[in-house]
Amino acid sequence: MSIDPIQDTEEYRDKVATVDDRGKRIWIYPKKPSGRYYNARKWVSYVLLAILFGLPFIEVGGEPFVLFNILERKFILFGVLFMPQDFHLFVLAMLTFIVFIVLFTVVWGRVFCGWICPQTIFMEMVFRRIEYWIEGDANAQRRLNKAPWTTDKIFKKTAKQVIFFTISVLIANVFLAYIISLDEVLRIVQEPISQNWEGFVAMILFSGAFYFVFSYMREQVCIAVCPYGRLQGVMLDNNSIVVHYDHVRGEPRGKMKKKHTARKPDNPVQSIAATVAAGTAKPDQVKAEAMPTGSNPTEQIKKTLGDCIDCKLCVQVCPTGIDIRDGTQLECVNCTACMDACDEVMDKIGRERGLIRYDSFKGISEGRKRLWTPRVMAYSAVLGVLIVVNILLLNARTDVEANLFRATGTLFYQVNDQPDQLRNLYNYQITNKTKESFPVEFRLVGIEGSIELVGKPPVTEPGAQTEGSLFITLDKADLDGRKTRLSIDVYSGDKRIDRVKTNFFGPVQ
Repeated sequence: MSIDPIQDTEEYRDKVATVDDRGKRIWIYPKKPSGRYYNARKWVSYVLLAILFGLPFIEVGGEPFVLFNILERKFILFGVLFMPQDFHLFVLAMLTFIVFIVLFTVVWGRVFCGWICPQTIFMEMVFRRIEYWIEGDANAQRRLNKAPWTTDKIFKKTAKQVIFFTISVLIANVFLAYIISLDEVLRIVQEPISQNWEGFVAMILFSGAFYFVFSYMREQVCIAVCPYGRLQGVMLDNNSIVVHYDHVRGEPRGKMKKKHTARKPDNPVQSIAATVAAGTAKPDQVKAEAMPTGSNPTEQIKKTLGDCIDCKLCVQVCPTGIDIRDGTQLECVNCTACMDACDEVMDKIGRERGLIRYDSFKGISEGRKRLWTPRVMAYSAVLGVLIVVNILLLNARTDVEANLFRATGTLFYQVNDQPDQLRNLYNYQITNKTKESFPVEFRLVGIEGSIELVGKPPVTEPGAQTEGSLFITLDKADLDGRKTRLSIDVYSGDKRIDRVKTNFFGPVQ
């Protein structure tokens, strides 16, 4: 018995829209988008760009409001200083953020990429709009690139690249301001290059990287570089809300004749979808009623075209060059450009908007959405636990962290004039996570004894670690044996700022 091979209906997934069969890049010229979603994205972009460029200028108590100084291991979030001792909080916060991204993607797909991602915002709302302003829309850009090198072409191409590099330099300086602070960036810019050649080289490298990304790599970052796009295929399911083409309503496609200005009411596929969506009947029941006895469903579909008139505007406006009508794809960043283009066409031909819309596969094929799935519930539970743990640890975090260690390689020894007393040598580290300087002192808890500092009393510096040594002296009678557990309070004035525990070594009794 012979078995018929399974027909592959998704050959489009075997290739990338921006690469031809020989592996050569296909340059994308997306048509300039317009519409309600594009306008909403513009306002979101304006707000996010204002935040991005404005945060480095905000200071609290003379310190940046936000700082990610990896070189000096100094981090400031919303005016709160985090030192290397708080690294566990950073790791937990990153895990919480990753779980949130996973949960968000399971429910809403790649909405982050289309609306919030800096790569998309700069590419589509800054660099691409400058390109439209200088070179024109998609067709004008194609003609310009194919045209010979005239004075007009040289001027436009040069002006565009100069503006691109200038903006890249600005982005690089803002990026560095988040790492080394705005004051340091301004100092590097104002002082001679010979005095800050490392900072100058860093600025040139970052500027070149941003320029390369936005002038050449462009959509390839989202398609081939960004790991989030690769993870999307693992996290999405049939209940995820993403940009979808309504194949039930739109198929079969076909050009619209002038006399057909309104959609035919006798389309069985459309009737089924509408009835099921309204919840008045089950799909099988509606299908049985919609199709006459003995009729062929395939023939009925062929007699009436769907709402898609195959204008291909959704493909022309796509910044990654895909056809959303093929289904959810890796390259789709949920930018909604195809939704605006399709809605505009539906308005012109007198049909309902939403042929391409935010929906789930089940929402289109079955007429119902289901967001609260077992996966969503599991991720939500994990996220809730992580958020609670983050809150508890942040509340338990202290502004000062002290550590006390016995000096390496030392033993106890007797005090010369008092043979019944023993001493141990310790090294201390005091980390000041505040923006103020203050003196500290050590006090024994629950046991008689004395603490003698080596050198001057310690005075902590803001955002720095203070180190030193001290002796602890105890009576032999108060020892518990070879190892005695001690608690030492750290005070600043009359306020206890931390408590540390250590061991006091003595002779075997």
